[in-house]
Amino acid sequence: MTNISIFSGRCLIGSDLADTSLQISNGVIAGLDGATRGADLDLDASGLTVLPGIVDIHGDAFERQMMPRAGVDFPIDVALVDSDRQAISNGITTVFHATTWSWEPGLRSAGNARQLLEAIESLRPRLAADTRFHLRHETFNLDDEDEISRLLAARRIDLFAFNDHMASTVASLDKPHKRQRMVDRTGLSGEAFDRLVADIVSRADAVPASVARLAAMARRSGIRMLSHDDESPEMRRAFRGQGVEIAEFPVNEETAREAAAGGDAIVFGAPNVVRGGSHTGWTRASDMIAKGLCSVLASDYYYPAPLLAAYRLAADGILPLAQAWNLISAGPARAAGLSDRGALAAGARADIVLVDDSMPMRPRVVAVIAAGRLVYLTEVGRLGNGAATRAMAAE
Repeated sequence: MTNISIFSGRCLIGSDLADTSLQISNGVIAGLDGATRGADLDLDASGLTVLPGIVDIHGDAFERQMMPRAGVDFPIDVALVDSDRQAISNGITTVFHATTWSWEPGLRSAGNARQLLEAIESLRPRLAADTRFHLRHETFNLDDEDEISRLLAARRIDLFAFNDHMASTVASLDKPHKRQRMVDRTGLSGEAFDRLVADIVSRADAVPASVARLAAMARRSGIRMLSHDDESPEMRRAFRGQGVEIAEFPVNEETAREAAAGGDAIVFGAPNVVRGGSHTGWTRASDMIAKGLCSVLASDYYYPAPLLAAYRLAADGILPLAQAWNLISAGPARAAGLSDRGALAAGARADIVLVDDSMPMRPRVVAVIAAGRLVYLTEVGRLGNGAATRAMAAE
């Protein structure tokens, strides 16, 4: 594996930005502030900020590569490779593809989730980002409980989330635009969709016991769990009592405060920060961050958002850049149980992003190193020696 040196950059070391150099060997950061020349590949970071790679624990933008228009499918392997390029070019070096496994047919069906898991497992060696499977289990999907339990036992699921969108689904049946979007996603006729929803709703009494069984299996398998859109402190406490210690998108401040009081990780969407509010009209992420009620920002549905959100928080004076960056790197790594990344430190996995932030609200990724490999570079002139091209070609 190529040895790399990064020199003349402003590096995030701990909570400070310091002018130093990094040495990378065998996929990890071998040292800081040492020799700055003579590696297989020397990378000039002059004028750039050097940051730990972004860890994205919830991103489903890949769905648009799979189905860019309702009813228009593309092969999953093509979609994953394209999504990998998008994630890497936006500084995301660890990506959890948030895959909905629902009672619906179509895009969010059991069959699609199975194919996506198998594709991630087979494609991992070809993908630049460390790509993992985040299963978003629709709790009314009772028919697939046994299969999901087996996947949990086999540790093929990296993060496991409990989702319950049934109430919003039923409410949307009287809203023609929302109803049609759901119908188009499933490939059913409108009448068939209505019948399916009625059948699924009729089984509501069986849902709590199913959730308890799956949570118990996830605990036994050591898989971290999330609850999605917690609506109340009582709901958060109930999930925490079953070992679900990540609150994903709590819908109000009271619930976020309960999560913080219980020591839970709290996830909000980075697009919420970038856009200045939630597209659903719920909690404003920047307000929660200012109150200390957010520990993780996720891309949600837009891969550029984590990078943009960190810099917007700094530009708006809500957090210094070092703390804002923790929300998209160290914080999500900690929540996901990944102790080897999220910091520029000796021995850490060499996931590193070089950013041109001369325009603070429009940061631009110049280079990305993932697991010690240079996987993205926009300015070839920053390669500091003639051996670099030969070294890259040999990998």
